[in-house]
Amino acid sequence: MDRTLESLRHIIAQALPHRDPALVFKDLNVVSMLQEFWEGKQQQRAALPSEGVVVYESLPGSAPPFVSYVTLPGGSCFGNFRCCLSRAEARRDAAKVALINSLFNELPSRRITKEFIMESVQEAVASTSGTLDDADNPSTSIGAYHYMLESNMGKTMLEFQELMTIFQLLHWNGNLKALRETKCSRQEVISYYSQYSLDEKMRSHMALDWIMKERESPGILSQELRLALRQLEEARKAGQELRFYKEKKEILSLALSQIYDPDPSSPSDDQLSLTALCGYH
Repeated sequence: MDRTLESLRHIIAQALPHRDPALVFKDLNVVSMLQEFWEGKQQQRAALPSEGVVVYESLPGSAPPFVSYVTLPGGSCFGNFRCCLSRAEARRDAAKVALINSLFNELPSRRITKEFIMESVQEAVASTSGTLDDADNPSTSIGAYHYMLESNMGKTMLEFQELMTIFQLLHWNGNLKALRETKCSRQEVISYYSQYSLDEKMRSHMALDWIMKERESPGILSQELRLALRQLEEARKAGQELRFYKEKKEILSLALSQIYDPDPSSPSDDQLSLTALCGYH
């Protein structure tokens, strides 16, 4: 524990050289510190300025408790876990959670190494009915997990979580099951979707899938949205990374809006289906 704290102080001194490591998490100006941290990372990577932007979102409401989300470059999302009496307080609390996770993500122990992969695979085997031999077989779930970890060697846990969110959504949406039925190997699916980012095109395609499910089973959209909202709130109050639950909420909300408040200028379902088939696999 002492070594971890020392490593964290060292990271703070490097990433935020003008700040006192002992006061970082007590500073009320944590919003600017979070932006300063990610701008520094963007300069190190020589990335585009827009890639270092931290985005905040406050839920509408005229009375407390207020809720604020912050999305980091790359897509990781966090929210305030305390009961906040003002929007400014909620924003600061969300920024503090995000800053803590951003700094911890820089620790050497948060990078995917051979040792980390070995431990993770052993934990996966212990929690399932699989064996260590499955790790070398990409057709098994443990083998696919092993392959995904090895494909992301050297990345941080937040970077890996961003990729995992895509596969969590594909599993939840039913896309992975559909791909298995086409005889695509897990390795092929991982290699294919690892090239993609979670963008409006992917969200629109998933929303279209849920519109079709709603027509087959009326009421399933509202049921899934209530579940997603509850999961999002529970994860936020626990200080967890939120993107999977937030993306579920946004995809389902988009599907509902298309059903109950369709835009006359938007393409028809048939056009959307054709676009999805031609431009998205």
